[in-house]
Order: sequence, then structure tokens, then C-alpha cells
Amino acid sequence: MAISYNRLFKMLIDRKMKKKDLCELAGISSSTISKMGRDELISMEIIEKICLKLNCTVDDILEILPDESDSEGRSFDKDNKKIINDLNTKRNSPRRNDYGYRCYQK
Repeated sequence: MAISYNRLFKMLIDRKMKKKDLCELAGISSSTISKMGRDELISMEIIEKICLKLNCTVDDILEILPDESDSEGRSFDKDNKKIINDLNTKRNSPRRNDYGYRCYQK
């Protein structure tokens, strides 16, 4: 599975923020931003910092993309891609948990 941070970069554009602004706000390095630009993995601590400072959830800033083929090397058919896409885009109304984070009910 691959990770895409395109949602974060779109959010920055919508908020008229530069990547440098995010570095200063969240206290992360520019090399971390570079890793995210290449869709490389970063630590959950950094993702947490970003979410707290931007007041958003994890699924607001990243997306988990399925591999193009399963473990046996066969390609996913169109129905499976549609189901995965529906699961990634489905959202319910947010609520706050005991720690104040927004949660989405299943």
C-alpha cells in the first residue's frame, strides 16, 4: 500500500499557506516536507503535530492507496476499486472523543 499526502498539500493551498509556514507552525523540518512530497512514510508523531496545528484529522491530510495488484499478482477489478474508493471517501458526522480529537463514527 502507498501513502499520498496530496490532501495536505491541497489543504495548504486552500489556506493560502506555504510549506515553509507549515514547517514553522508544526515544528517539523523541511526534509520531512520533502519526504511527504515524494509520498514517503513519516512518523505518526509528525502526523499528529500537523493535525493538531491545522485542527484536522489524519484522513484530512493523507490517503492510503491500494497497490495495483494483490499478493498473487492479479490486478484489482473495477468493482474492488470502486469499493475501496467509496470507503476512502465515505465520511460520517464528526464527534469529539475523550481527548478532544475529532472522530468519525463507522
